[in-house]
Amino acid sequence: MFLLGDWRRTNYSNEVKPEMDGEEVILMGWVHSIRALGKLAFIILRDREGTIQIVVPKQKVSEETFATAKKIGKEDVIAVKGKVVANEKAPNGFEVIPTEIRILNKAETPLPLDPSEKVPADIDTRLDKRFLDLRRPKIQALFRIRSEMLKSVRNTFYEEGFIEVNTPKLVASATEGGTELFPISYFEKEAFLGQSPQLYKQMMMASGFDKVFEIGPIFRAEEHNTRRHLNEAISIDTEMSFSDDRDAMDVLEKVVYNTFVDIYENREKEIELLGIDFKLPEKKFDRITYDEAVDIANSKGVEIEWGEDLSRAAEKAIGDEMGDLYFITDWPSKTRPFYTLHDEKNPEICKAFDLMYKELELSSGAQRVHKYDLLVENIKSMGMNPEGFGTYLEAFKYGMPPHAGWGLGADRFMMILTCQENIRECVLFPRDRQRLTP
Repeated sequence: MFLLGDWRRTNYSNEVKPEMDGEEVILMGWVHSIRALGKLAFIILRDREGTIQIVVPKQKVSEETFATAKKIGKEDVIAVKGKVVANEKAPNGFEVIPTEIRILNKAETPLPLDPSEKVPADIDTRLDKRFLDLRRPKIQALFRIRSEMLKSVRNTFYEEGFIEVNTPKLVASATEGGTELFPISYFEKEAFLGQSPQLYKQMMMASGFDKVFEIGPIFRAEEHNTRRHLNEAISIDTEMSFSDDRDAMDVLEKVVYNTFVDIYENREKEIELLGIDFKLPEKKFDRITYDEAVDIANSKGVEIEWGEDLSRAAEKAIGDEMGDLYFITDWPSKTRPFYTLHDEKNPEICKAFDLMYKELELSSGAQRVHKYDLLVENIKSMGMNPEGFGTYLEAFKYGMPPHAGWGLGADRFMMILTCQENIRECVLFPRDRQRLTP
């Protein structure tokens, strides 16, 4: 219920039905379009749930109401009190004839872009004026699906007995010892924006919480400029005690599958509005090893030497062969961070996995090293100083259980859920190499 002086919104547009013929309603929103035809005006009012037709016939409304209707422009914010009139010829089988119209705020003209989508705009213009772009029904549909995705992810975690946590985003050192960091001034010290909650997730495993998850921002100072990368992103992270890489993959599979189901069942309107080919995946995803992935790439003429990370061309070749969702497991140890557990029988490979959608990496995870001495040895072997990981390493001295986990990029996940080619479409205010505003 929206309070405005002596008026309260009674309904959103989708709540008004032909069966309400004769009932009084109060509607509030933006003027999506207006047509004035002499003694008759048609106003399409848009709110977050859709649009509704307001018909203003001069002979049936007060002079003041008709005069107000004539003053209205596109994207003005208005409130309308009126009666529902069933009319088979009207959109959705009814219209509203106002008894009073209030202009709550005027929009300047000309508009920087057209929220009614009649005049297209390029993505840079749209992002520059994102507040207007977000009024577009198709763009709102994207973020309704995003909201459903985050709700579904949380529900699955809660159903599986996970505890939600929030870890710091201001950190004293790199998560993985890398150089792709955003340094900041933190009083008299140097600090960084967190690349990942990885070290904190692992420290939580020493706390006895057993299973935790976090949905929050991560920051990567990578100088890329692609349709699949951002410098600020939302990551869905989890860590599980007394678990191995197979357990972690099972949970990831469940989180992703349940999200598809929930969107399919709860966001039919948005799927239809976006015109996307939304289909449910198989409940169990295919799993191939790194060795098998390399064989596929080589068989398609993309040369990959064992031990290399997969190139874009290799990912494309493998994705073409594998299809939608699949895991790549058993990665070469040298391609993974220091906290990844090596295979007991063959230390050249580790208990790591990636979840792929065609050629797009969605998630990366592994079973972690849980022994202090081995962790210190791994840090040194990668040319880093264990002293830089003091508080993290301390958690491994006093009883750290075996554990595993993963991180899933929420924005990339949205790309595949909504069939978008550019990750910026899936983020309210994207941050990339060129864009720091709005």
